[in-house]
Amino acid sequence: MSARLNEFQQPIGDPVAGWQPRERPARVTIAGRFCRIEPIDLERHAADLFEAYGTAADGRDWTYLFAEPFIDFGAFRESLAKAAASSDPFHYAVIDRASGKAVGTFALMRIEPVHGVIEVGSVTFSPRLKQTPLSTEAQYLLMRYVFDDLGYRRYEWKCDSLNAPSRKTALRLGFQFEGIFRQAIVYKGRNRDTAWFAIIDPDWPQAKAAFERWLSKENFDAQGQQRASLASFRETKAS
Repeated sequence: MSARLNEFQQPIGDPVAGWQPRERPARVTIAGRFCRIEPIDLERHAADLFEAYGTAADGRDWTYLFAEPFIDFGAFRESLAKAAASSDPFHYAVIDRASGKAVGTFALMRIEPVHGVIEVGSVTFSPRLKQTPLSTEAQYLLMRYVFDDLGYRRYEWKCDSLNAPSRKTALRLGFQFEGIFRQAIVYKGRNRDTAWFAIIDPDWPQAKAAFERWLSKENFDAQGQQRASLASFRETKAS
């Protein structure tokens, strides 16, 4: 495909017809089959989250986060209050619909309505949420909100390049790896090379269809185990 040229015979990008800045994320609740996501509420979520994070056997889940594990509830509540008051990052709690309890949080951040770019980050999932259908559904619900309701063009995922589980999760969810930003951040007194991943709006229809097939009742056996992987549904659609 030949590049578009301007009047000076310079190559330029494709037009984005009718583009207007997008709205910022709002205080909405989004319900799925396994979970719902809702803006963090200090009074409703603090005790549940502190308890859920406390079920971890050690502090390894916090290695690549900016915070350290919270041993004291007062310190945790103070930190959560700051998160609840923030508009960027805009934090959401993940609620297990079976128990009605908050079991993790994540955020929309680096929000750029003018360009239609947004990042999902600060993913802090407790052992009650990690590697469960709730975890995948929560990511899907937030992604669907960004693309279908807000109309953003680009959805980013970034992590420490040494964080192998996060990189694996990004690829499983359908993000494409875009490269490493060397010496991007200093945190906890150490360097972070940042791995960048993204889904853009042309990718979304295929990713959405794969999520919905994976999350369907037909994809889980009587013990709640998946019959087919999320990646297999993307591959089936692509073929």
